[in-house]
Amino acid sequence: MSLNISAFPKCYLEQISNGQMTVFDWIEMAKQLDADGLEMYTGFFTSFEDGYIDCVAEAIRNASFSMPMLCCSPDFTAPDANKRRREIERQAHMIRITKRLGGERAVCRVLSGQRYPEVAWEDGKKWVIEALNELIPVAKENKIILGMENHYKDGFWKYPEFAQKMDRFIEIIDNVFEREYFGVQYDPSNAIVAGDDPIELLRKVADRVVSMHASDRYLAEGATLADLKQTDGTIGYSPNLRHGVTGKGLNDYNAIFKILAERKYRGWISIEDGMNGMEEMAESLAFLRTMSERYFG
Repeated sequence: MSLNISAFPKCYLEQISNGQMTVFDWIEMAKQLDADGLEMYTGFFTSFEDGYIDCVAEAIRNASFSMPMLCCSPDFTAPDANKRRREIERQAHMIRITKRLGGERAVCRVLSGQRYPEVAWEDGKKWVIEALNELIPVAKENKIILGMENHYKDGFWKYPEFAQKMDRFIEIIDNVFEREYFGVQYDPSNAIVAGDDPIELLRKVADRVVSMHASDRYLAEGATLADLKQTDGTIGYSPNLRHGVTGKGLNDYNAIFKILAERKYRGWISIEDGMNGMEEMAESLAFLRTMSERYFG
């Protein structure tokens, strides 16, 4: 049985978030794509009131899509304890919104937080683990799965991800013992950006993957990964590291799909693409359909 594939409009992230486009415009545009679902981001919404969220959910259903994941960017590492408390409360609300949009078993993405210079690793790790363990009962109550992403940086954050590097990411998830309502939102391109091997990361977390982003990165002509690395070993969004059609870049999707198939993965794969136009997004979706049929068909 092939996997379900959804689309996320990374190309229109800023336009939808700043009001140049609406989430309803995107849903209408997405009808041309061969996707089973549309992933959402909290910045797409002009309100979190039930009536508005229900209108978004209805538009998604009327376009014959599901809503498999809501991308949220909680900041559990803020130095201010009051801000951390507000972030936990907001994430609990986002869990309930995920259920309104996607129903039971949809994924609500979580992050660790920002890499504030004044926050020590042990302190930040403790705060993240505490926040996740506090939110898991809310996820259970709503039958929503929390998916922690190996992330680089929310576009509206000042600092990169606290747990960007593989060793830190794994140390946190290994200390969260819930298996049914908490897992990994895996993004191979983010592992590349972190200066890590995406296949090595997947092998370490494969039994906990609940959702996946599928995009690709390309090196500009003449550039190497070594040229892009910063002093901490990460890469960041260098102009020499570019988006493109999934399956034609640095990620080894045959290896990725083989590992997922061996672990009998049944979650969604969401295409994070379109930076060079909707045509590339359509091409990426076609590639993922082919891979899904090959390994899961």
